[in-house]
Amino acid sequence: MFKHFRGDLFGGITAGIVALPLALAFGVSSGLGPSAGLYGAIFISFFAALFGGTNTQISGPTAPMTAVSMVIIAGILAVHDGDVNKALPIILAVFLLAGLMQIGLGLIGLGKYIKYIPYPVVSGFMTAIGVIILVTQILPAVGYYPKEDTEYVSQFKAAAEEEILENILKEEAGEGILVLEDFEETIKRAGKITEEDMQKEAKTLAAKDASGVLGTLKVLPRALKSINWLELGLALATIFIIYGFKRITTAVPSTLVALIVVSGLAYGLGWDYRPIEKIPEGLPALQLGIFTEFKLSSLTPYVFTALTLSLLGAIDSLLTSVVADNMTQTKHKPNKELVGQGIGNSIAAVFGGIPGAGATIRTVVNINSGGKTRLSGMIAGLLLLVILLALGPVASQIPAAVLAGILVTVGIGVMDYKGLKAIPYLPKDIKLGPLKLSSEVIIMLVVLVLSSVWNLVYAVGIGLVIASLMFMKKIGDLTATRSVVKPLKEQPWADEKDFPQKLREEVFIKHIKGPLFFGSTSDFQQLAEQIPDTASNVVIRMDRMQYMDQSGLYAMEDVLQDLKKKDINVLLVGILDQPKYMMERIDIIPDLIPRENVFEGFKSCMRWIRENVKDTDTA
Repeated sequence: MFKHFRGDLFGGITAGIVALPLALAFGVSSGLGPSAGLYGAIFISFFAALFGGTNTQISGPTAPMTAVSMVIIAGILAVHDGDVNKALPIILAVFLLAGLMQIGLGLIGLGKYIKYIPYPVVSGFMTAIGVIILVTQILPAVGYYPKEDTEYVSQFKAAAEEEILENILKEEAGEGILVLEDFEETIKRAGKITEEDMQKEAKTLAAKDASGVLGTLKVLPRALKSINWLELGLALATIFIIYGFKRITTAVPSTLVALIVVSGLAYGLGWDYRPIEKIPEGLPALQLGIFTEFKLSSLTPYVFTALTLSLLGAIDSLLTSVVADNMTQTKHKPNKELVGQGIGNSIAAVFGGIPGAGATIRTVVNINSGGKTRLSGMIAGLLLLVILLALGPVASQIPAAVLAGILVTVGIGVMDYKGLKAIPYLPKDIKLGPLKLSSEVIIMLVVLVLSSVWNLVYAVGIGLVIASLMFMKKIGDLTATRSVVKPLKEQPWADEKDFPQKLREEVFIKHIKGPLFFGSTSDFQQLAEQIPDTASNVVIRMDRMQYMDQSGLYAMEDVLQDLKKKDINVLLVGILDQPKYMMERIDIIPDLIPRENVFEGFKSCMRWIRENVKDTDTA
């Protein structure tokens, strides 16, 4: 582990610095405050690196995990009258349950099945995360907080009175009081309701009504009438520096520069801005209240929620692991990675942190800065702990609008623009009356819309069901042939018997039999491992590949780009109509593979090879 200490040190420090502003921002966005984001980043980064299965991965709170956590926290707060202190034990108990479930998923070997999530579902979900973060940060960016709008809160006073009375009746029912026989007790308790109680409940209802994408859009006209120009200026300055500084240099994280410059300016000039919540000084405290709520009766309503959070963390982490593999030419251990993430999330919950997963940007920064082993992730966590202990009071002076500006850029960056740009070009393969639509686009838009305005969890489930049904229909229509693209030893097809023996080292032939779809892309992407070092040409035979979905299309693009970087000439043989149409729509043909390298049959490809490929042993 210590062989690459210098690289791991630089990688961990750099990744930790990048993680700091994001951790604070995600904590604020979640509803538990900046300290929860920082605690999550510290413990998840350290323990997921220590026990995980991806050496260079940096973990911590991420946009998808925070968006789902935000929904969970808001729902639990609504049940507990908006009181964070009352709701915190059950919130953290749900997070702990999700972490333990993640450990279980790793132990039963679920990691290898994550690859079956179709690209359109992931694309729609990621874009929805961007939309949710972007829209919900508009209000803090303009300095508008619904709970502090007296006129808006007053609309909920009648509903607040009803809610309080309903809670009294529920309490009495729980205590075994027969309301009709002991109505005097109800009147007595109702008489103790103060104006302060009414106002507090009304504020809770107002905050709930203005939450989420639809809630934000509902109160946006009110917010725009009472803009706090100082807060808006701080948010815009933050956004401007984040994007502008990248044009100057990427050696220093622009997010950190924006955080320091704008916060320092606002504090130094004594501006009357709204700071973030105070970050507690000293070591994170063990949240003992979590153990009183960690029981079957309390957690039963949240089992499905916790499972969803654990699955999302698994997907988020393993997608980042694939990115790390591609950059380092290594192979992660998916099930071990899930166990490590689960341990990190469990410990973070016990200390009051929000859940997280493998973070792509921080992982890339770590690798580019020299990180090579799990020590780099542990160093990133320790650095954040040092910052917490040394600079906690300073960090508490950061303007809330600065973190809102940071989150706006996160929301913009997390959207899947690759998938959005492809919408007009994907084949329209579904008929709905007179309309012809693309099944891939339908899935992506369904997940995007439902995630944004309804429920992230259910939206992904619905997207998976639709994708599965559409895939089964296509495969049933096209072929019952089993998909064979696995990186096993290639067996020559009948028409390859006459292939020149002297050219077998220079030319590698890859066969694809059956559809290239989201379930087979992982195997296909290992193509490079099969190619002998002596090969300068690769022939990909697609005669028996009847269908290619969007996931397969991008997998093919990635493989061809990798081969091009290695100066390996690629020849495509026997492309059928549907795959050829897909490859032409995003210009794989002719941009990556010129038309002269595309052959209708193997005989014409053989003629080209005989004329253009030389035996290097005799050259």
